[in-house]
Amino acid sequence: MVSASVFDSVPPPQPDTSVRSTLAVSLAGFSCFLLLYGTQPLLPQLTTSFAISPGTASLSVTAGTGLMALLLIPLSLVADRYGRERLMRYGLVGAALFSLLSAWAPDFFLLVLARAALGACIAGVPAAAMAYLGEELPVAQRARAMGLYIGANALGGMAGRLLAGACSDWAGSWHYGLSAVSVLGLVVAALFWRLLPAARHFTPHSLQPGLLFSDVRRIYGDAGLPWLFCVAFLGMGTLVGLYNYLPFRLSQAPYALGPAAIGSVFLLYTVGSYASAWAGRQIARHSRQRIMGVMAVLFTVGIAVTLASPLWLVIAGLAVFTFGFFAVHSVASAWVGHRAGPRRGLVSALYLSSYYLGGSVIGTTSGWAWSHAGWPGVTGAMLVCAACVILIALRLRRLGE
Repeated sequence: MVSASVFDSVPPPQPDTSVRSTLAVSLAGFSCFLLLYGTQPLLPQLTTSFAISPGTASLSVTAGTGLMALLLIPLSLVADRYGRERLMRYGLVGAALFSLLSAWAPDFFLLVLARAALGACIAGVPAAAMAYLGEELPVAQRARAMGLYIGANALGGMAGRLLAGACSDWAGSWHYGLSAVSVLGLVVAALFWRLLPAARHFTPHSLQPGLLFSDVRRIYGDAGLPWLFCVAFLGMGTLVGLYNYLPFRLSQAPYALGPAAIGSVFLLYTVGSYASAWAGRQIARHSRQRIMGVMAVLFTVGIAVTLASPLWLVIAGLAVFTFGFFAVHSVASAWVGHRAGPRRGLVSALYLSSYYLGGSVIGTTSGWAWSHAGWPGVTGAMLVCAACVILIALRLRRLGE
């Protein structure tokens, strides 16, 4: 395990500061998922509006997550050196503004460009947020705070998809759906700006290449961290793959659902929000290994159930999958923070880079499975990813806390 953090023994923050820190960072997580995935329920409309294929339309999602994944590590190093608050504040504002620009893009290329810029702005937020929680909160509060943060991710994802679908259906245009999401993102950014307390335990780290290389080598030499990065890559890939192509399935016969009805499916993210907070509490009672293993099996079962034809079974399977995925992600995130050592920002960035890169790579390549084999092809590919997560969870059972 990477050497213990000097922050493990920091005195507890004042209650008001602790609550504000958790709430502010949770709002940041809410906004990230709100803005990144606002186009997901609108993919069928984008396909029609721009006369493009479903796989091409998915670039409106994966362009943002892909560039975010690529920039997470460089921006986390900047945050490790110069501080975290400004990076998070300006990142959230910039992301909301680029989201608004994407809502009125005159062609698909400019839309993808704006979505990529959105991802670049958000790239500095997640790793800085996870590192901030690890530095500013005592050990006893971190798992619960991380669970709430991941739960806020789920709520943001749900709110963005639901709001975009409902507003576009009501107004008859996807432009208004994305605009509504963008305005909400600006409101959340303003709240975050006001709430976030100044960091009290931040220590600048060197950007010297030799020291960075030594830190990276030590991180990848850890017995658990590289496997947890793989869990992030595969898990997020299954989430994006399923939710990217579910709207296409539900818009076709025999379901023929409209944008608002499809958007309402994303209410299932409330299940994920609950699962994240629940898993954060369970870490204090049970081993991380046990929770991760059971939840990995659960989300695999959920994927398989979505192969059924009745709509209620499709939704039930998706609910089971969503619960299991967010529980696994919550456990993995807290576990990464526990093993991170002094380079929390860098370790968090490596984890999240794997997470969003998995969403981009697997989410985009799932379009090939959809085009060639429909929904059975998508679920088959996702089941392979889920099986790999189960195998990793079994390996991690031999790992100490």
